Amino acid sequence: MLNWRKRVAIRDHLAEANLFLRRTIVALVIVLVLIGSLVKNLYHLQVDKYQDYQTRADGNRIKVQPLAPNRGLIYDRFGRILAENSPFYSLEVVPEEVNNMDNLIVELSQLIELDQDTIEDFKKNVAQQRRKFKPVTLKSQLTEEETAILSVNQHDLPGAYIEARLKRYYPYKDLTTHAIGYVAKINQQDADNLELEGKSANYEGTLDIGKLGVEKYYESILHGQVGYQEVEVNNRGRTIRTLSQQPPKPGQDLVLNLDIDMQQLAKDALGERRGAIVVLDAKDNGILALYSNPSYDPNLFVHGISSKNYKALLDNKSRPLINRTTQGRYPPASTIKPHLGLLGLEENLVTTKTRIWDPGYYQIKGIEHKYRDWKTWGHGWVDIYRAIEESCDVYYYDLAVRLGMDKISDFMTQFGFGELTGVDIYEETSATMPSREWKYGRFRQPWYAGDTVSIGIGQGYWTTTPLQLATSVSVLANEGIHYEPKLLKATQNETGVLPVPAQDRPPIQINNTTNWQVIKTAMQGVVEKVTGSGHKAYQGVEYHAAGKTGTAQVIGIAQDEEYDAEKIAEKYRDNALFVGFAPVDEPKIAVAVVIENVGGGGKNAAPVARTMMDYYFAHYEEAKP
Repeated sequence: MLNWRKRVAIRDHLAEANLFLRRTIVALVIVLVLIGSLVKNLYHLQVDKYQDYQTRADGNRIKVQPLAPNRGLIYDRFGRILAENSPFYSLEVVPEEVNNMDNLIVELSQLIELDQDTIEDFKKNVAQQRRKFKPVTLKSQLTEEETAILSVNQHDLPGAYIEARLKRYYPYKDLTTHAIGYVAKINQQDADNLELEGKSANYEGTLDIGKLGVEKYYESILHGQVGYQEVEVNNRGRTIRTLSQQPPKPGQDLVLNLDIDMQQLAKDALGERRGAIVVLDAKDNGILALYSNPSYDPNLFVHGISSKNYKALLDNKSRPLINRTTQGRYPPASTIKPHLGLLGLEENLVTTKTRIWDPGYYQIKGIEHKYRDWKTWGHGWVDIYRAIEESCDVYYYDLAVRLGMDKISDFMTQFGFGELTGVDIYEETSATMPSREWKYGRFRQPWYAGDTVSIGIGQGYWTTTPLQLATSVSVLANEGIHYEPKLLKATQNETGVLPVPAQDRPPIQINNTTNWQVIKTAMQGVVEKVTGSGHKAYQGVEYHAAGKTGTAQVIGIAQDEEYDAEKIAEKYRDNALFVGFAPVDEPKIAVAVVIENVGGGGKNAAPVARTMMDYYFAHYEEAKP
């Protein structure tokens, strides 16, 4: 058997060398291509895109933070502060920095007290927050102890921060609510409105906005201009240092016409009674007092009112949320008799010598129904002076029918009835100055003579606000000069005080200017003559005043029934009204008082008006001779 040996091939060193060389070249080319690509990318990153990536890098290290401006302060006419900014600490959470919100709330609840309402409100606000990088307040007004506990544990609470802020505070509480209003947290509707108005950028960092009254009306003046600062932060988002800053511009301060002492006097005069008091500077209709009773503490809304407290306000039968001075709708009753008397003189339907017989009732020709006078046995022979002084209803029943509703409506509109007064708050109603067109548009019914009879004594469809009444009596006192009532007296900033000029409306032109004096003399008789309906309230005054009482029915009384307040539920009893001004020859103050369900304008409303006038003449230098 043959034993064959395996043949061994001879190695080709040259071929192997060539193969290695080719592979080396290919590898080198690949390496060079990769290095070239790397260099190209490095060039792209370090040169071409340097600015972009530098900005991104700085964005991780540098944050731009908005600086909310300090809100302007509000003062009364004598420099007493009515709305200020008080420091406080709040617990705020940035949603995008929190991994598990429920766990964070549990951890926080173990450190400080968080009630269920607070937690639910917070979650609702987080859900509505479109920009998750913006902080949401979890709890405001932290105590010193709560602030200390959270500060110690903040490193274990990513996304939770303690912020020191300024919050609005109203030192006079319910005394100024319906005039000044309040600020509260910016809600989604507010944010949407700011976006539509192109103002959202100026509210970066701002948590509150004016909601009512002067705070809302002059929001653009009070708010100021937002500022910004660039800060360097670490990897946990905590600020290390401030790099640059553009300080915010604070809002302007407001000086109001209000006299806070007179406002307090108005509150004391009303006591527990529901009603409204308006006091105007008759020279320009600056509002010295604007008080609606009952009121409420606006500070409840600043930090977020609880559901319990808000429900209590809503359920309150006395309706404290309503601003009775500008939103209360009341029949003007006999307070408009001077206005109608002026129109009768102008139309030559009556003169100072014209007299009518008042048997205690009035009848339209051909109609059996009797429209009763407040004095059952009547006033006898009555002229325009006595008709105003003693508030004779029959005289004005007759005059209204002869004037006709068209003339009445047109003339009274010139005094501001049925229109907004122009006051610098948004919470106002125009009330109702009825007309034929108005009635048909609302009820699809024609206007009847009986409707006009009721209008003659300020009843029926006619309603007005206390501010409208005060403005109208100021127009009477100034013989047709018509200024819009204003709360704002001046603005104030670092450059000084800038007075706000009075805004007037077209004056009321009449044919015989002596008719103004006839009406003013009659109104003077209301308080100075022994038979005047307001005489008892004004006995012993050292100044010459003029006024007109009013007692407004809330419900109708049947033809054969007598009004008996004791037998009627309180809410259906008559309202008491009074309007007046003083001095008669050179008016400086005009007043309107409405008190609900107490009856007797001369007995209940006139003394309140005198209290306001007495204060004015005792404390105002310009009022003293």
